[in-house]
Amino acid sequence: MARSIFEDVSGEKVDTPAPKPTRKSARRAISVWLMALFVLVVLMIVVGGMTRLTDSGLSITEWKPVTGAVPPMGEAAWVVEFDKYKATPEYELQNVGMNMAEFKGIFWWEWGHRFLGRFIGLVWFAGFVWFAVRRQIPTGWTGRLVGVGALGGLQGAVGWWMVSSGLEGRMVDVASYRLATHLGLAFFILGLIAWFVFELRRESAELLQARRRRENGLMTLGTALVVMLFGQILLGALVAGIDAGRSFPTWPSMAGAFLPSESFDYQPMWSNFFENPALVQFNHRLLGYLAFLLGGFTWWRSRSSAMAGVRFRFDWMMVMMFGQVVLGIVTVIYAAPVHAAITHQLGAVVLFVLTLQARFEAAYPVEQKISRK
Repeated sequence: MARSIFEDVSGEKVDTPAPKPTRKSARRAISVWLMALFVLVVLMIVVGGMTRLTDSGLSITEWKPVTGAVPPMGEAAWVVEFDKYKATPEYELQNVGMNMAEFKGIFWWEWGHRFLGRFIGLVWFAGFVWFAVRRQIPTGWTGRLVGVGALGGLQGAVGWWMVSSGLEGRMVDVASYRLATHLGLAFFILGLIAWFVFELRRESAELLQARRRRENGLMTLGTALVVMLFGQILLGALVAGIDAGRSFPTWPSMAGAFLPSESFDYQPMWSNFFENPALVQFNHRLLGYLAFLLGGFTWWRSRSSAMAGVRFRFDWMMVMMFGQVVLGIVTVIYAAPVHAAITHQLGAVVLFVLTLQARFEAAYPVEQKISRK
């Protein structure tokens, strides 16, 4: 009989300890959690847009991250909140005579926006702790997931920084550049989450192999397009911040001119780029045209890709690009009604994510399976 390799020279069998079970990383489960966060952030952007369009953002005059989660309970509490709002410039200069029912209407939009932010933080914290305790976070991902949570916390602080700008002096709205910062950070977080989901839904080894098929030209164009769209989103926030979308309800001209004559009337000169409705809307239109041209060129270049998945992603990007331009024109012509403006903002979310997805596909093309005839 052959000697066992686990038998020592004395003839006694050696008991070898069973290997300790290791917990597998939960890439798919983490991607589902991140997708839930993604949906919540999109909802946050939409609710934030409605809060701005209904002039509700200054209805809550204090930042109480914990106790502020509880709305006024009882008529006396409502009176206290309403009295605080009555001391703001917005009420004194714009909403004098507002009754309690009207105040509650704007209060609930702002409260819902802030509550949703708190809920997103809770979902992030619960998910992160769950995967961390179970040791299921893939190697190298802990810092990334912590970063998402940290950016969410920063967004809350930026939100209050934005709101506080409308509670001073003779301001009846938040500062437009602070609104742009707030919305820009929201889209940055959204894009980061989307990119992480794209990565987690494929195995690390598969991504390493896919990098060998990378289409550098399309990836570079995709990067430029993402940056341009992000800039367009910031300009859109400036338009919303000063209600510039309602100023020139004509297209393709602006009140009969390519560039309105009053575009540089403000002093100092630089303030026109942030505060002059004529120049702010013109810049938003112009960058939209440039983004459309770059998107069209990128799509045309993608036609030569040998990867069907790459072509497919850029096809959808271009379809949404065209749709977003049409939405923008409709919003302008009808002087930015609430339903058109919020649809246009949601369209920006879809276009931004589809462009990111196309760029990701160019960076990590899925290997094509050759069908047998």
